[in-house]
Amino acid sequence: MHSYKIFLTLIVFLLFFQVKGYSQFGIAHEIAVKAGPASFFTDYGERWNVKNNLNNAGYGIGISHYINFAYKTDCHYSQTASFFINHFRIRNELDYFYSKLEHFGPVANKSSQGGKLLRAMHGESEIIEGGIHLEYHPFRIRDFTHSGYLFSPYISLGGHFVSYKADAYSDLGPLTDPNNVFPTFVGGMDFERGSTYSIVAGLGVRYRLGFRHDLLIEARGQYYGSDWIDGLNINAPQNKFNDYILWINVGYVYYINFQ
Repeated sequence: MHSYKIFLTLIVFLLFFQVKGYSQFGIAHEIAVKAGPASFFTDYGERWNVKNNLNNAGYGIGISHYINFAYKTDCHYSQTASFFINHFRIRNELDYFYSKLEHFGPVANKSSQGGKLLRAMHGESEIIEGGIHLEYHPFRIRDFTHSGYLFSPYISLGGHFVSYKADAYSDLGPLTDPNNVFPTFVGGMDFERGSTYSIVAGLGVRYRLGFRHDLLIEARGQYYGSDWIDGLNINAPQNKFNDYILWINVGYVYYINFQ
């Protein structure tokens, strides 16, 4: 818990510093809250099985701080602003994800001992992560914020520091007993808290609600630098990728010092 407090304190400090430091240069700040379903692609079930992916969907919630360089009302601003200022935002973000995890798929559906072992196993994963993103908006940000457009699509790329905690149990008894575990997972379970990084890529769109308000919807993929996010890391040919999440979220954006 001590590391969590340090991490959260650092995030709050950085956001406060940026708001206070950049405001003197005429840079606008935006704050957003977002939430939506998050599908966990892990070692539970078959990764590309549709039923498995839908049933192992949890949820994600997040808060974001945006730095908007393109809000000035100077009449010469649109002619002199750089391409970066006109088309890019910087986004700082803190997210939380949670999902219960089950084994779905052809193997788990069998009446064999292996199928019984998989169906009896239940897990969960909890993730807290935060980091920085760069957003590219094809339409000029200033035109959108001054009601030139109702919609503003964007793409984003970023990196996060990740803290995760997984857990699992079996209806048949303790997972420390190999007789209660599907053979592939024996020796491939770790439920200690861990940390890693994630690479985050997203595609979204903003809708202009009013002078200081936007609505956004975003689809995002998050690929982790570890395969232990779910507590499982099997040594098998089919385990070619680390864990990742597909998150679809809807959010509300408020412009803090917009003029």
